[in-house]
Amino acid sequence: MSRNEIDTSDFYAFEQLLSDGERERLHAVRDFMTAEVAPIVNSHWEAATFPHEIVPGMRRLAIAGLPYKGFGCGGTTFLLDGMIAMELARTDPSIATFNGVHGGLAMGSIYLCGSDEQRERFLPAMARYDKIGAFGLTEPDVGSGASRGLTTTAERDGDTWILNGQKKWIGNATFGDLTIIWAKDVADDQVKGFVVANSSPGFTAEKQQHKIALRIVQNALITLDNVRVDEADRLQGANSFADTAEVLRVTRAGVAWMALGCARGAYENALRYAVTREQFGRPIGSFQLVQDLLVRMQGNITASWGMVARLSQLQDQGLAEDRHSSLAKAFCTVRMRETVGWARELMGGNGILLEHNVGRFVADAEAIYSYEGTREMNTLIVGRSLTGINAFV
Repeated sequence: MSRNEIDTSDFYAFEQLLSDGERERLHAVRDFMTAEVAPIVNSHWEAATFPHEIVPGMRRLAIAGLPYKGFGCGGTTFLLDGMIAMELARTDPSIATFNGVHGGLAMGSIYLCGSDEQRERFLPAMARYDKIGAFGLTEPDVGSGASRGLTTTAERDGDTWILNGQKKWIGNATFGDLTIIWAKDVADDQVKGFVVANSSPGFTAEKQQHKIALRIVQNALITLDNVRVDEADRLQGANSFADTAEVLRVTRAGVAWMALGCARGAYENALRYAVTREQFGRPIGSFQLVQDLLVRMQGNITASWGMVARLSQLQDQGLAEDRHSSLAKAFCTVRMRETVGWARELMGGNGILLEHNVGRFVADAEAIYSYEGTREMNTLIVGRSLTGINAFV
C-alpha cells in the first residue's frame, strides 16, 4: 500500500498523536504484518489453522503486554498499544485476537490481579512469547451472566485448589502453555482466578470446529476434571468478580481498537478495488454511489478512531472507567459492522471471495461484535452511568 493510501485511511492524522519513536514501532508492526502475515493469512483462515511461524517475528516486535510496567513488559502508552492492536486487526483480526488474549487478557490478569512474585514468575516469559497464555471465563451455558452465574468451581484442599467445570470459546487454549481460569469458590461463593498449566492432569482442551469467524483463532472447549492448582498459583489479588471486571475494563478498550482495525482493513481493500476495478470503461471509484459508500466508511472509521484515541488517553491518565470502555466497544463494533458490510457491497459478488480480502473481515466482524461484552450488555453499563439506575436483570 502506498503512503498516499495510508494517509487517506488515517484521514485526521491520528498517528501524529504518537511520538516519533512510537510511530516507528507502529510502522514496524505494519511492515511485519504486510510482509509476513498478509501473504499467508487467507490460506490459514480457510484451513482454520494458526500460523505458528509468525510467533518469532512477533517476539522481535515485543508487543505482548505493551502498556504494563516492569516484569519484562514494554511500559509504553495505552495509546500505542491500542494503535498496534488496530494495526494487527487491519491485516487480520484473528492475529489481533491472538495477541489480545495472550498479552491483554492473560498477561493483564496476572499484572492486575497477581502478586509481585507471580508477576515476576510468569510475565517475562509471556512478554517474550516463550509462554503463551489463554483466558478462561466464558462457559458453555454462561456468557453475559458470568458475573453471577459461573458454574466452574474451586474448592480449597490444604495448599491446593481443586477445579471442576468447563470453559468455552477459549482462544489460544489448544496450543497455549497456561490458562487463567476463573472459578467460584465453594466456600464463600466468590469468583477467584487461577493460573493453570495446560499440561495439568485433568485439563483437556478440545478445538472448536466449524466456526465462520476468526477461523485462525484456535478456540477450545476446556474441561477441568479435578484439576489441582497450588495456592501459589491462585491470583492473590482476585477475590471477587469485581477484580475480573477490572481486567475486562482494560481489555475491552483493546477490542474497540480491534474493531477499528477490522473496519479499516475492509475499507482499504475496498478503496483499492474501487480505483482499479473498471466498469463501463472507467474505474468504479468514479461513480457517485461508490464514492458515497467510501465516504460513509471513512466517516465511521474516523469517528471510531477519535473515540478510542481519547479512551486510550484517559487510560494513560488513569481516568478511564467501565463506562468509557463499554461505550467505545458498543459504538465501534456497530460502526465496524456497517463498514465491512459497505465494503462488501462496493465489491459486489467479488466481495465474498477471499482473494479480494474483504469477505474475511465481514465474517470476523461478527465475532468481534459479540466477544468481551455484547452491545446490549455494554449499553446497560453505559445506561447505568447516565441514569444512575441499574437495568440489569
